Amino acid sequence: MTEWNHILKRKDYAPEEPSRLVVNLIPALEKKGAKRILDLGCGAGRNTLYLAEKGFEVHGIDVSETALKTTKKRLEKRKLKAELVKGDMKALPYSNSCFDAIICINAIYHQRRMQIEKTISEIFRTLRKGGVFLANFHSKRSSRYGKGIKVEEDTFMDEFGPEKGILHHYVDKEELRKLFKDFEKVNLKIEEEKVDNYLRSRIIAVVEK
Repeated sequence: MTEWNHILKRKDYAPEEPSRLVVNLIPALEKKGAKRILDLGCGAGRNTLYLAEKGFEVHGIDVSETALKTTKKRLEKRKLKAELVKGDMKALPYSNSCFDAIICINAIYHQRRMQIEKTISEIFRTLRKGGVFLANFHSKRSSRYGKGIKVEEDTFMDEFGPEKGILHHYVDKEELRKLFKDFEKVNLKIEEEKVDNYLRSRIIAVVEK
């Protein structure tokens, strides 16, 4: 994905502060005794670094070489360790039931619906029983929904801006329940923020195998 190699060179796409969603998940992970965590679509490593600082055994995977190089440099600078792999989230190079938790922030929705299904199947395969998966998704309620080139139902490609050529798939709670039908527990929460007339709408999914 050469687009991501280019995009992730931008400072605004390579923040160092961890996602609030990941920070808020830590107490639940510690309570469960989670040790091994996968940062799926780790980008420039903000959550990989944070989890490593918290003492977890962290694995990061991303399709972008730029992302992995940045993450590696940041880890070395802070004298932290994490296993980094270049790979595809639709075909994870890990054994069955090997992770206690998997996080995927601002990444899983950059695919077609069928690719998202394959990714969730891989997440299910590599999570242990009782393991937790955290992700955020674009909601169909978002003002961004329908913008760009329609490539299939609810999936659009940006024509302009920093994410030109990048896919965005939009969901509602009903679709997510279908996608997570094999999981034991599914918790979905809509988070919205309105700026002027623009509505930013995301669905946060915390599911347990």
